Amino acid sequence: MTLTVALTGALPVIIVVAAVLTALVSIFLLWLYRRAVVRGMRAQAGVVSPPVASASALPRVLGGSSPALAIFDSSSHPEASYHAESEYRKSMRSLNQAAAVYAVGGLIYALVLTSAWVIAAGAGFNVLRFLVLFSYYSWPIVLVVSLLTPSSKSLIIPFYFVIVLIISTIALIRSPDLTLGQTVILWLFANGPGTVLLLAFLNRRVRAVGPLVLAFMVSAVTGAVIIISFVGNSQTILLFVAEIGDMLGLAATPIFLLLHLIGFLLFAVFGWWLLRWLGRRYQEKRMSDQSISLDALWLLFAVVQSFTLVFEGWAWIFTGFFAFVAYKLTLKIGFSALSRGRGDKTKARVLLLLRVFSLGQRSERLFDRISSIWLRNGSIGLIAGPDLVTSTVEPHEFLNFLGGRLSRQFVQGKADLEQRISHMDIQPDPDGRHRVNEFFCRSDTWQMTMRRLVDRSDAVLMDLRSFSKSNQGCIYELRQLFDTIALDRVILVIDESTDRILLETTLGEIWQNLESSSPNIKLSSPTVRLFWAKQQSSREVMSLLTILYGIQTAPA
Repeated sequence: MTLTVALTGALPVIIVVAAVLTALVSIFLLWLYRRAVVRGMRAQAGVVSPPVASASALPRVLGGSSPALAIFDSSSHPEASYHAESEYRKSMRSLNQAAAVYAVGGLIYALVLTSAWVIAAGAGFNVLRFLVLFSYYSWPIVLVVSLLTPSSKSLIIPFYFVIVLIISTIALIRSPDLTLGQTVILWLFANGPGTVLLLAFLNRRVRAVGPLVLAFMVSAVTGAVIIISFVGNSQTILLFVAEIGDMLGLAATPIFLLLHLIGFLLFAVFGWWLLRWLGRRYQEKRMSDQSISLDALWLLFAVVQSFTLVFEGWAWIFTGFFAFVAYKLTLKIGFSALSRGRGDKTKARVLLLLRVFSLGQRSERLFDRISSIWLRNGSIGLIAGPDLVTSTVEPHEFLNFLGGRLSRQFVQGKADLEQRISHMDIQPDPDGRHRVNEFFCRSDTWQMTMRRLVDRSDAVLMDLRSFSKSNQGCIYELRQLFDTIALDRVILVIDESTDRILLETTLGEIWQNLESSSPNIKLSSPTVRLFWAKQQSSREVMSLLTILYGIQTAPA
């Protein structure tokens, strides 16, 4: 009974405290990370020959009349080719298959927990009671599918609650001793705490590193709780600690706080090892950044939803662990089957994302929507900037930052750039999702990095919302695009915040001074395609992606 009381008291404290610390520490660390990256971007790598000089030295010719501007939006995008529709359907099929695998894994998880509850309660098997509990324990599936496919959120959440309402209503009719209040309380008890705690590490501001910080905090806070229990359960140890405190002139409260700190630091060593282990598995492509986040979600619910079972015996606390293992095994089987069916029939496409760095959260929202689908069919390359740096941070990059080795991530020169380009990760992770290849650049290496990424990419999406005279870097990038890549492989995103007059003038001036080697020099009817983004809705994203998928893969 003592152990049961300790578990039901300590575990909630550990989870709640760890979640709160995760939210606060993640925000602080990401602020430091962004600050360090921006500082690194302003520094110089010491490149001898400025890229601009070498580019301007090339012979240029008169490009003829200015290119026409073809503006599309979600209602007037060009008719999609069979190739574009096929590629888009392929990405959506891959995304839906991944969501289905996670859903099946969640059903197995719910089945384990529900079965354990029926056995532990010892009241015999009752179909309605089983279905009620099973539907309650299935709630994390709704959260996972909503995260994977944001457009389905408006459908899956109401559908789930309709199913729960139907099952609960039948149970209320068939079981007179069961009340509506009891069913509501049971659902909230099973899912309320986990859902609220998810905000600590899966909200937009911290979700890039939240799962890693949560893993560390759970370990460290566990140590702080355990050491107090260890000392308090032994009279001998308690007296020894009191004597040490008396020798140091410490009262009871400072000793209590010091013990928490010691336990926190001791278990923090294990927490750091755990982070390094996760980082290695990520670099070895044994898991994706998305799978780390979703595993943290399921593990959190596994711990929280096991609390009620502890009153039937302390050993039942491990039910959540076994449910999580069953979920992971299901995922392994499911994604292995999908991988065998997918094969390597086509080369993964690479999308280069260029943008105005000052877009901030608008850039994040568009990136999230585009990447959730595109990464099912290919990778994304981009140059790190203050707008997306905290959204795209990868586990090993974050660990390098914590270890004081962030400078390793920055391109140091031409040889270093060529090595990084040759090692771009374009293969899918075990869950079928590709990665974002982020390049950290100094002030004197970003231009040559941009040019090499253009050469390496199949399509270019340039976000020119908020484009103005102050965005000289974007003007340089537009010039390089016109000089080095076919116009039909480039899409420019604009909205009402774009200085249209400046953009049209800039494009005309660039066209009048094309390099002689430009692939666009012989175009008789040059056209620049612009996409007008209004609300970044699902329909807009689908239209934009369809245009991107219509771009044929660049020749090898």
